[in-house]
Amino acid sequence: MAKLAEDAGFDTIWITDHYNNRDVYSTLAILALATSRVRLGTGVTNPYTRNVAVTASSIASINEISGGRAILGIGPGDKATFDAMGIAWEKPLSAVRDSVAALRELLAKKRVEGHGMAGAQLAFSAGKIPIYIGAQGPKMLEMAGMIADGVLVNASHPDDFKYAVPLVRQGAEKAGRDPKEVEISAYTSFSADKNPDKAANEAKIVVAFIVAGSPETVLSRHGIEAEEAAAVSRAIAKGDFGSALAAVTSTMIDVFSVSGTPVECRARVDELLATGVTQIVVGSPIGPNKERSIKLIGKEIL
Repeated sequence: MAKLAEDAGFDTIWITDHYNNRDVYSTLAILALATSRVRLGTGVTNPYTRNVAVTASSIASINEISGGRAILGIGPGDKATFDAMGIAWEKPLSAVRDSVAALRELLAKKRVEGHGMAGAQLAFSAGKIPIYIGAQGPKMLEMAGMIADGVLVNASHPDDFKYAVPLVRQGAEKAGRDPKEVEISAYTSFSADKNPDKAANEAKIVVAFIVAGSPETVLSRHGIEAEEAAAVSRAIAKGDFGSALAAVTSTMIDVFSVSGTPVECRARVDELLATGVTQIVVGSPIGPNKERSIKLIGKEIL
């Protein structure tokens, strides 16, 4: 599918870093050999499940294997996932900030003292690797603008970016940077199909999990009642996915996904770009048939 996406005109492939999915760096290594043009990124790793020196070595290896096409996406991660793994989720803002600082030095083949390191140093040159921060909250968004090459925001609706983009730009300005230096990526839940009902139906399960994990501030921004979201959350907690899907409303699909026909999806993409977004990530589920949807997006949206 990565090769298909490359041939369809996509420019970056992002691979998630979750313990219950395929290993991100093994996958990226294979994709580096299977492709020739697309950039390859972790979308996103975190400072808790891997030591930052190991992360630097891994992404530097991908950069070498791919001929300089690697991007490192890093963020605070998901507390619920860490709880299941028995990992304490402590000081996410400072953890990401220290990790990015250490990574910059490690990837420059410097010996790192501080930022959680005590003399760590890579034995090979990594080349230039952009660092993107996965961000949601206001402090993380602002910090991303201050220190990152790009920011990955898990959102699909323009109103979320009308909130996020000014914070990223504010951070860049505070750091004395040109805000245009920071790429802003909409990490969307995307579902495209010539049949809009099939596209929306495929997006439902992803939307259900997004709703269940969304803070009340985000829900209220879009006029979604707390009890509506709670009904989805309760069903997921019970493992009753049929009820969870039934509780997903058309408003939820509109707010938390880019779904529909290519024309409808392109209209939403244009709305996102108008807010200051510079990159669109076509995230899960992609469409009812992933291969067909990749081709369709390449032909009729890209």
